[in-house]
Amino acid sequence: MAEECETLTKAFSGFGVDEKSIISILGKWHLEQRKSFRKGCPRFFVEDQRLFERWEDSHIAILEREFSRFKKAIVLWTMHPWERDARMVRDALSKGANSYNVLIEIACTRSSDELLGARRAYHSIFDHSIEEDVAYHVNNVNRKLLVALLSSYRYEGAKVTEAIAKSEAKILSDAIKYVDLKPIENDEVVRILTTRSKAHLNLVFNHYKELYGKNIDEDLEDINLKETVLCLSTPQTYFSKVLDLALAVGADENTKEALTRVTVTRADTDMKEIKEEYYKLYGVQLLNKIEELTCGNFKDFLLTLIARSE
Repeated sequence: MAEECETLTKAFSGFGVDEKSIISILGKWHLEQRKSFRKGCPRFFVEDQRLFERWEDSHIAILEREFSRFKKAIVLWTMHPWERDARMVRDALSKGANSYNVLIEIACTRSSDELLGARRAYHSIFDHSIEEDVAYHVNNVNRKLLVALLSSYRYEGAKVTEAIAKSEAKILSDAIKYVDLKPIENDEVVRILTTRSKAHLNLVFNHYKELYGKNIDEDLEDINLKETVLCLSTPQTYFSKVLDLALAVGADENTKEALTRVTVTRADTDMKEIKEEYYKLYGVQLLNKIEELTCGNFKDFLLTLIARSE
């Protein structure tokens, strides 16, 4: 009984839940065994004033989220990518400033055609445009950047102009150093980051480092500009950092959700490169980290998706 209680406690306590253990143990326990479990688990249950053991309300909410992780992952995986991105934009807008990174991620790591597809899907599902909803919901200095990023249709060819890239590196540096105006409020910063091709921007960022001795993201204090630069120039680094935060002990629910989002959206694109970058940054295999910290069908599904890149 003690060993089963310990197994059951672990099954209820992970990132996701261990459905197989829950079924095999709870399914055979009779009334008195379930009562003993409740009395022996003050972490989950409290003694009610009417002398019965009841679930802690907060833990019920946690378990509802953990049980739903597998379902959410399956639903997202089976969606058309355009619909998936459209719904993630809508969800991010409902959560406010803490989810602006999701908008940046979608705008900057999708191809021009994929982003256009997401805008079309958003029209179809919500009878609004992404741009108008972002403009309505974002009432701060981030509005101009986010609207421009999500409405962009970047050139994706290899052609770049060295002189322009060098001059725009200087423009970005001047904007960062100008104390009277935040870079995110600077029209030239927004223009460069939201309209230039990724090949051009990588050249701009390289010139920036050559001229000023630092990567541009090191000089940027605004988190949304930092994430924009990372998503545009080194998306595998960005996704590795997001995954590591999601897998950190004590991560909040909004941060944890990134594990599902990134795994599902990158499984068919650059997961192999993300795994390599994750190992380079943190010295541990992403698969091992997920194996250690997640449970049940949720864990099995994530590992299956990540293994597709091998």
